[in-house]
Amino acid sequence: MNECYYDKRMDFFYNRTKTDTADEWTGAQLIGVLCFGTFFCLFIFISNSLVIAAVVKNKRFHFPFYYLLANLAAADFFAGIAYVFLMFNTGPMSKRLTVNHWFLRQGLLDTSLTASLVNLLVIAVERHMSIMRMKIHSNLTKKRVTFLIISIWAIAIFMGAVPTLGWNCLCDITVCSSLAPIYSRSYLMFWSVLNLVIFFIMVVVYIRIYMYVQRKTNVLSSHTSGSISRRRTPVKLMKTVMTVLGAFVVCWTPGLVVLLLDGLNCTDCGVQYVKRWFLLLALLNSVMNPIIYSYKDDEMWATMKRMICCSSEDKSQERRSSRIPSTVLCRSTDTSGHYIEDGIIQGTICGKGDLGDKGNS
Repeated sequence: MNECYYDKRMDFFYNRTKTDTADEWTGAQLIGVLCFGTFFCLFIFISNSLVIAAVVKNKRFHFPFYYLLANLAAADFFAGIAYVFLMFNTGPMSKRLTVNHWFLRQGLLDTSLTASLVNLLVIAVERHMSIMRMKIHSNLTKKRVTFLIISIWAIAIFMGAVPTLGWNCLCDITVCSSLAPIYSRSYLMFWSVLNLVIFFIMVVVYIRIYMYVQRKTNVLSSHTSGSISRRRTPVKLMKTVMTVLGAFVVCWTPGLVVLLLDGLNCTDCGVQYVKRWFLLLALLNSVMNPIIYSYKDDEMWATMKRMICCSSEDKSQERRSSRIPSTVLCRSTDTSGHYIEDGIIQGTICGKGDLGDKGNS
């Protein structure tokens, strides 16, 4: 029977796997990392708090899609909390942690990243269902949206707790990974492959959305002279989709590939040299999401500016916002066949499948 090492501190596992914990950090380097990390986290907290507050405050955002957007911001906010906890429990401090303390540190990161990823997948599916049914917003009720949000967090918490529940190497240290010295290599393989599969599904969903909208745009153009904005719609959609998918690929894929290589026990891949940078890159997604999913939506941006400037009664700003194709236009009750076609295109722009490219409006 294998011996278990629940009572050991992390230095036992780090020394055995020869994991670098940056003992050579000087005081100046540590202060620099903490200052950078503090600024990084403050931006995450402030920007995502503004997104949540904007959805709560503006009644035009009281739709299933925007509730999911607010939940994505909450996941990114939680990622900031996880990173703060990591900052003060990494480097030279890593070897002094107990097993349970280390599980908590890593579990917070896994939970936050899983919540963001699953939430993005749910948003992609919601947009796909709405557009394919020729509707601007889905038929999800508040109860169903609430159930989805609870399910997202339940899945995220479960995934973050799986190693603590038993899928670890504390009783079989021969299968311990290098990057996560008390995680089983089989778990790292499972977690990385699962997330890469979800990423692939998201790519397929957004490609289908783009192809459908482009086809509808071509049909509409053949029956009408077409306005400049309609002709630009496929370009705007492609830019937004490429921004969303590009940000995810850049921020997540390198780290997932490194985890997969470590799970495969690749000793010559140099995973130790890049692990910190790829972790920062993955967390950078929590900074980029408010920009991609909120700043490109003129109505969202106007609401956030009003909250920042404390000038909610600025009528001139509201008049400018009303002239931009936004959620207000998308809520028209016109049910003619011609407008439904046009509404699908505008809805894709307004409803985060493509949130209106400010630079091309």
